Amino acid sequence: MLTPGSPWRSVDGHETVDSTNLEAARRPEPWRVVVADHQSAGRGRMARQWEAPAGASVAVSVVVPVAGSDRGWLPLLTGMAMARALRQVAGVPARLKWPNDVLVDGGKICGVLCEMVTFVGAAAGAGHPGGGVQVDAGGLVVAGAGANVDQRREELPVDTATSLRLCGVTDVRREDVILAHLAGFTELHGAWVSGGEAMHGLRREYRALCVTIGQDVRVHQPSGAVARGRAVAVDDSGRLVLDGPAGRQAHAAGDVVHVRPQA
Repeated sequence: MLTPGSPWRSVDGHETVDSTNLEAARRPEPWRVVVADHQSAGRGRMARQWEAPAGASVAVSVVVPVAGSDRGWLPLLTGMAMARALRQVAGVPARLKWPNDVLVDGGKICGVLCEMVTFVGAAAGAGHPGGGVQVDAGGLVVAGAGANVDQRREELPVDTATSLRLCGVTDVRREDVILAHLAGFTELHGAWVSGGEAMHGLRREYRALCVTIGQDVRVHQPSGAVARGRAVAVDDSGRLVLDGPAGRQAHAAGDVVHVRPQA
């Protein structure tokens, strides 16, 4: 990873941490990677807690510049990077549930959490090698991904979750998943930074992987309101577009608690 031409500058490995995202945020340096065998207080979106047995999952967080104009895409491309990695390394048909859950055969195998952090220190030279991006104060995000690798059914928190083991894949090294995830993240982040046709390609890939498009869903919001309709698109800002009784409405990932199929 730490080779000429690679954006990654440091890799910190831990036997156990409370959360790789929290650990990364304690020293938020651009292009830092934090991995752990075990998280004692792993977190998902909307402060949801989860824990996996030691050595059974991938827990990886990266600190990267906020660079693209379409900032809503960073959580989505993080999920895309893990979907790519699982397809490449494990050969499973990984898909995406909007905004960034990674699914295999309908079961959730990976969740993503992105959090803004403040960068304290010199910003020079912190950009992506191909993008020429500089980091401004406050312009960093910790992007974390947790993927289930070796858990048995009884070791998963909910029946809707799955793991590579449950998908019949038992010979995958977690290190290979992490390396493939970081390689995909590098490429997708570069496309996000570059914009233009590269960003168009990123959007096309996401839409092709997104199983939510075309479904009738309920969108639960923090206020308790629920929007219902058919998910007809993911727009250029990364928002989910519903066609419902009130017409077409776009929902940003940060304003949504759950997206559920309509009963």
